[in-house]
Amino acid sequence: MNLIFCLYEYFPYGGLQRDFLKITDIAMERGHSVKILTMGWHGEIPAGLDVKILPHSAISNHRRCLKFARTVVNLLSEMSYDAVVGFNKMQGLDVYYAADSCYQARTRNLGALASFIMGRYSTYVGFEKAIFSPDSKTEILSISPQEQRKFIECYGTPEERFHLLPPGIYEDRFRPVNAAEVRSRIRSELGLLDDQLMLLMVGSAFHTKGVDRAICAVARLPEALRKRVKLYVLGRGKIELFSKIAEKKNLVEQVNFLGGREDVPDFLLAADLLVHPARTENTGTVLIEAMAAGLPVVVTENCGYAFHVQEAASGRIVPMPFEQKALDSALAEVLSSSDLSRFGENGVKYTASVDVTGLHEKAVDIIEDVARRRSHS
Repeated sequence: MNLIFCLYEYFPYGGLQRDFLKITDIAMERGHSVKILTMGWHGEIPAGLDVKILPHSAISNHRRCLKFARTVVNLLSEMSYDAVVGFNKMQGLDVYYAADSCYQARTRNLGALASFIMGRYSTYVGFEKAIFSPDSKTEILSISPQEQRKFIECYGTPEERFHLLPPGIYEDRFRPVNAAEVRSRIRSELGLLDDQLMLLMVGSAFHTKGVDRAICAVARLPEALRKRVKLYVLGRGKIELFSKIAEKKNLVEQVNFLGGREDVPDFLLAADLLVHPARTENTGTVLIEAMAAGLPVVVTENCGYAFHVQEAASGRIVPMPFEQKALDSALAEVLSSSDLSRFGENGVKYTASVDVTGLHEKAVDIIEDVARRRSHS
């Protein structure tokens, strides 16, 4: 089959980008031809990947995305293909991988007027209508039940066009037999003492992930507990801005920004708790990764995969609407609890009993099915 994959931009360490690359690899392993259309590719392009870069510039990001979408539609009219798969919202898609949350639901009560004036709202809602309106033919690879409900509520999308995928963590996220050795090595490299508590955050876009919330929660821990805590943040973001927040809270020595890392699995084994108080999170794959590694979790309820943490009894859920004092309380409670190791073991047992790795394979299965049906229609 000839498949066309569309992505606004590729950069390392992004969750969507990792999923995109894995789905691409599987499709190619199955013998399909994959051509990638994107506005930009940051980092080395893997050997054998057919990438066509279509750079666009504009005064705003939404105008840039609109230009790209229009260029793609024009190109498609000249190309031969079996299916077009989009990893961002745009027109002309046979399949959409729904990694982004529902824009209309997210903005209708928050500054929608300003969005209307700037054209941002109409552009992004226009993209969503092209995919989710009842008369659209686009099939949707859904990764979040709660976001699926929002799309149906906003656009009246027929439920049968959604295909809910399981989580898709990599095998190296499961706790290995030498977990204790890895934990000891990483903690030694970081200079952590045995009685110190290592808190971990993983993800780019620090404001969205709630890094400021986590820093404030650490600052408000009881003094004896706070002195034992060190927070490590892995990912890309505005480090200088959030370092200033840590400085104001007198936590300069306790909050560490390590940038994007390839050894995230090792850090999951070394840490004592994953903190993920995100403002918005379609899924939160790192939650499943942490559970598989045996790492307890404190997470906000609005994260798509938070229900897995609850079902596994592998940590604490901070309810919505968010209140900082609720996070403060949850963090202090978990770190002081004698159940910390039990939370970790619960996560390991849970991820061993349910499908948490099948996302990418199932996504390609559905893409193949849609392509076959399109070719016979």
